[in-house]
Order: sequence, then C-alpha cells, then structure tokens
Amino acid sequence: MKKFKNLFPNAYTLIGCVHLRPLPGSPGFEGDLNRVYDQAVNEAIILEECGVDGIIVENFGDAPFYPDSVPAVTISSMTVAIDRIISKVSIPVGVNVLRNDAASAISIAKATDASFVRINIHMHAMLTDQGMIQGKSYETLRLRDALQSDIMILADINVKHAQSLVNPDIIQWTHDLQDRGKVDALIVSGSGTGVGVDIEELKLIYQHAAVPVIIGSGFTPGKAHSYLPLSQGAIIGSYFKESGKVTNPIDVGRVEEVIKSIGR
Repeated sequence: MKKFKNLFPNAYTLIGCVHLRPLPGSPGFEGDLNRVYDQAVNEAIILEECGVDGIIVENFGDAPFYPDSVPAVTISSMTVAIDRIISKVSIPVGVNVLRNDAASAISIAKATDASFVRINIHMHAMLTDQGMIQGKSYETLRLRDALQSDIMILADINVKHAQSLVNPDIIQWTHDLQDRGKVDALIVSGSGTGVGVDIEELKLIYQHAAVPVIIGSGFTPGKAHSYLPLSQGAIIGSYFKESGKVTNPIDVGRVEEVIKSIGR
C-alpha cells in the first residue's frame, strides 16, 4: 500500500489509457509509425493537463493479440512510444503489453524508466479469445528482481475478455495474487472493455485486499458513488473518448466530468 501511495499520493487515483494505434506487424498497421507516436504523445499530454494521476500505454490497436510473447518489432515500437511520452509528461507512466507479455512489459518499463506495469493474467489460468493463457508470476517476479527494479505490478483478478475454467474462489484468488504473486495493486474489471464491475465481487475483493484495489473497466461519473468506497483508483480508457468509443479522440469534457465525480 505504501509503495502505491508514494507513487500516487492523491486520495483516489485516476490512470488514463493511451491506446496505441496498430503497430508494425499487426494487421491494422497503416504504414506511418510517426503518426502512432505523435498521437500517443498528444493524448498523454492532454490527459496530464486534464489532471489524471498517471498514464498507462497499451498496444490496443494490435488486435488480434499474441497470447504471450509479442514480436520484437512490437517491443521496440512500444519502447519508443513510451520513451517519448515519458519525456513529455511529469506524471507516472505504465506499460501493458497485450495480451499478456509480462516479460516485455517489465523490460520496456526498465528501459524507459516507466513506473508500473499492468499484467492481465499474473497467476492462475484463463480461457481467452487468444486461447488458454497461464500466469507466469514465477518468471515475472524473478525478472524484476534480476533487473534490480522496483517497477510496480498492477495485476488483474478474473480479467476481462476471459473466463476461468472453474468457478473462481475470488477470496482465495485475492490472497494468491497479493501474498504469493506479490502484486502491488489488484485490478477488478467487468466482462469486457468499458463494462462495469460486479459490485458484489468488488466488495469481496476489497474486504480481503491488503493492497490497493483499482477499477479496471466501466468507471463513469454515474457509477462513482458505487466504486469510490470500494476502491483506491480506476484505470479509464473508453469513457475518456468521444462518445465513449475507444478508438475516438479524447474528449476533454468527459475527462473533466470524471475528475469532478471523485471530488476534485
């Protein structure tokens, strides 16, 4: 908890998403990498100016995603994008290499001096649209130690766009992730991008969590009253965009609405 609060001292933490356009090697790449970088930097600057506490950068445009290890061109492209963002903003920046390349995320964070990573499946196993993905916390934590890094790990519990093969014991998973997986924060999401979380599940996780709980999808001003008592922060992507569509430009008015909804 202390490590998280040292990085994010505000009472409630808002982390805005920078969704990278398709990168080289992905089906949607449009051929102009500088356009990708310029848009990413511009969005990061706007989010900081609006008052968010941090930014997380994702290769969101690369769908369909590799399940585990992404190609070298993805790693190098993300490294450049994140390095440029960090050079232009003063708030903490994080990395999420989709779908679940924790090793690359940790490595990019180390190379760019990013502050944290998001790992969608850190422990357990989930059936996803990329097939079965197993958590590799044993590798991720050893890599972080080998790099002599204090990069924070924000990990999903029962991640979106995925299903467990068994009915998960959410309380046990909470303890597994924080005690055995040594995460710095838990991310709780709905079933998909922009979908709200299950309040009863959120209550259970919050009651048993010894680390900060972060809303990972579906945070809106209208839901703030439900989420604020049961979490320490939120990662927001689609709501910050025009009409709430993830591929649209950032809508400053929508960002300001969220800022007001948490009492700032």
